[in-house]
Amino acid sequence: MNRRRFLAQSAALGASLPFGAGAIAASKLGKAEHCIFVWLGGGMGQIDTFDPKRLGNNRASTKLAGSLYKSIDTAVPGVQLCEHLGKLAPHMEQVTVMRTVNHQVIDEHAFATNIVHTGRMISGNTVYPSVGSIISHVRGPVDPDMPPYILIGYPNVSRGPGFLGAKAGYVYLTDTQSGPAGFTRPHGVDEQRAARREALLASVRSGAGKAANLGEYSLTQEQAMRLSGPRFMRHFNLQEESGSLRQSYGGEFGQRCLLARRLIEAGVRFVEVSHNLNFINGTGWDIHNEGYENQHVLIQELDLALSGLMADLKARKLLDKTLIVVGTEFGRPPEFDGRGGRGHQGTAFSMVLAGGGLKHCGAYGVTDELAKKPVENPVPLVDFHATIHAAMGISPSMELMDGTRPVPITDGGKAVSALLG
Repeated sequence: MNRRRFLAQSAALGASLPFGAGAIAASKLGKAEHCIFVWLGGGMGQIDTFDPKRLGNNRASTKLAGSLYKSIDTAVPGVQLCEHLGKLAPHMEQVTVMRTVNHQVIDEHAFATNIVHTGRMISGNTVYPSVGSIISHVRGPVDPDMPPYILIGYPNVSRGPGFLGAKAGYVYLTDTQSGPAGFTRPHGVDEQRAARREALLASVRSGAGKAANLGEYSLTQEQAMRLSGPRFMRHFNLQEESGSLRQSYGGEFGQRCLLARRLIEAGVRFVEVSHNLNFINGTGWDIHNEGYENQHVLIQELDLALSGLMADLKARKLLDKTLIVVGTEFGRPPEFDGRGGRGHQGTAFSMVLAGGGLKHCGAYGVTDELAKKPVENPVPLVDFHATIHAAMGISPSMELMDGTRPVPITDGGKAVSALLG
C-alpha cells in the first residue's frame, strides 16, 4: 500500500468514527447526551461514605483507625455504603462507585481541585480546559438556543475553558432563584426594543474587522443576546415544579440538583453543581479536627439530593441519557488527627458514576482493609477522565488544538471498558 492510499483510508476510517474515536472502537463509546457533575469541594472521605470499612473510634484516648459510621447493604449484593446513604442504596444498580481513583496531589486543595477538573497538573505555559469545557466544546449544546455549559457555583479557572477560549466557557450562577446575573433585561425593555438594540449592535460589529479575538467576542456577545430575556430565564423558576417534587430533592443543594435537571432537559449539555456553598455543617467536606462532628449532615443531604435526582431522571426517561458524576479533590485517611478529624489522601479515594447508559456494577475496584490504597483495578485519575469522555461518546485519544499544537484531551487515559457497551 502506498503512502497516499494509506492516508486516504486512514482519513476515511477516522471520519466514520464519532467524535475522534480512534483508540477506542465506536462500539466502546457511550451514548450519554448530558452530564451533571456534582462537585464535593473539600475532599469527601471515602471510608465514611462510599467505601466503608471496619468501625473506628476517634474519641478514645488510643484512637482506632476506621469508618465513623455503620455500613448498610444496597440493591447490589456485596456492595455496601455508609448508613447515611440509605436513600441512594436502592438505586445502586444504576450506580458505579469508582473506589480506586488515585493521583499524586494530596496536600493542597487548589492543585487537587485543578487536576480533578482538568486531568492535568498546572503548567507554567498552558492553561488546560476543564472536563466541562471539553465536553461542551466537542459536543456543543443539545439545543442551540441554550448554552452548552452551566456552572451552579462560584467561577474558578479550574472549571474554565483554558486554551479553548471563551467560546468553551460557562454561564454561572450561585442563586437558583435569581439565575445568572445579567441575563434579565432591564424593566421596560420588551422583545421589540431588544430586537432594535440587537440590530444596531450587529451593524457596529460588521465593521469591526475579522480579527480572531474580535470574532470570539462577537460570538460570545451573540450568545448573551440570545439568552437574555424570559425564554431562557424561565428555566430557573423552580416554582414551576410541584411542591412534592421539590421536597423530594431536599434543601438548598437539592434545589441546585433539581435546577440541573431542568437545564439538561432544556438542552444544556454539561452542568456542574457545587455542594455545600454555604458550609451548612461549618467546615464542609474538609473535616480536620472537630469537622467530623457534622459530616453526617452533608452525607444525608447528598443522599437525599442524589436519590431524588436519579428518581426524577428515571421517571422522565432521562437517566440513561444523563451521566451523573460525583467528584471530589481527594479522600481522607482512615487514621484520625489529634482532635478526631481526618487529613488528606490521594492514594485511593471514591468518585461516582451513575446513569448515562453505562453497564453499572455498584462498585468498581477494591481498596485494602482501610481504604488506603488500591488492591484491585486501580483507576488513575486520567482513566477516570477517559471514562467520562467515552461515556459521552468522545474518544479519550481525541486531540484539541492549542494554537498550532495538538493536545490530547486526556494525558494518556484509558476508559474503563467494563462500564462501556
